[in-house]
Amino acid sequence: MNIMSIADNIARVEEQIAAACRRAMRPHESVQLMAVSKTHPAASIAEAFACGIRLFGENRVQEFAAKRPALQTAEVFADASPACFHLIGPLQSNKATRAAEIFHTVDSVDSLRLAQRLDEACAAAGKRLPVLIEIKLSPEPSKHGLAPDAAELHQLLERLPELKNLHMRGLMTIPPYSDDLEQVRPYFRQLRELRDSLAQQYPALQFDGLSMGMSHDFSVAIEEGSTLVRIGTAIFGARPPA
Repeated sequence: MNIMSIADNIARVEEQIAAACRRAMRPHESVQLMAVSKTHPAASIAEAFACGIRLFGENRVQEFAAKRPALQTAEVFADASPACFHLIGPLQSNKATRAAEIFHTVDSVDSLRLAQRLDEACAAAGKRLPVLIEIKLSPEPSKHGLAPDAAELHQLLERLPELKNLHMRGLMTIPPYSDDLEQVRPYFRQLRELRDSLAQQYPALQFDGLSMGMSHDFSVAIEEGSTLVRIGTAIFGARPPA
C-alpha cells in the first residue's frame, strides 16, 4: 500500500469521525484517531506518520520491540511532534517491565497485579505511565478485561492512587463483532455509563478517556461517547497473513 492510498484512507476516516461528531453534537477534536499498526510493518507506520498520524496501537510487546529500530531510523520519535505508541493487547505480568520501557501508554490493564508490576517497572525507569483499565462487557472467551461487577475492579481502583508511577486515564473495551451496529451500541453505552458511575465513586482518579470503536463500528462508538477510536483495517488495509 503506498502513501497516497494510506493518505486517502486516513482522510476518509477523518471525514467519518467528523460526521459522527456532528451527529453527536461534539467537537471533532474531542475524538482522537489511533492507527492500529499491529501486524503491519514499520514502513507502513512511517507512511501513516508522514500523513500526520501520531497515535499508534500495538498488540504485542515483542512485535513492537522488533519494529522499534526501523521506526527510530524513520525518525518517528525524533520529530518535533513524535509518534506515541499504546499497548492495546493483553499484557502478561512477566512482560510488564519491557512494556513499561517501550510503550508510552498501556490501555489494557486488567488486574491489580499487573498494575503493581507496571508501577514497579516505571519506578525503576523513572517514568510515569498513563494507563486505561480494560473492561470485559462481552461473554466471549476471546475478550479480555475486568467485568463491571468484579470485586477486583474496585480493588484496583481503590489502590491506584497509591501507585504513584501510573496515571489513570479511563476505560477501554472491545464489544462483540456485529454487522448490525445497533447490536453493538449497548456495549458502548454501558461503558460510558460505567465510566460515569466510577468517576463519581472514585473522584481522585481521572476517567476522561473512553477507548472504544474500531474500523467497522467507530461511528456508533463516537455517538455513545468514545474519545479514542482504534482504526486498523480502514487505514492500513487487511492484516498481512500470519
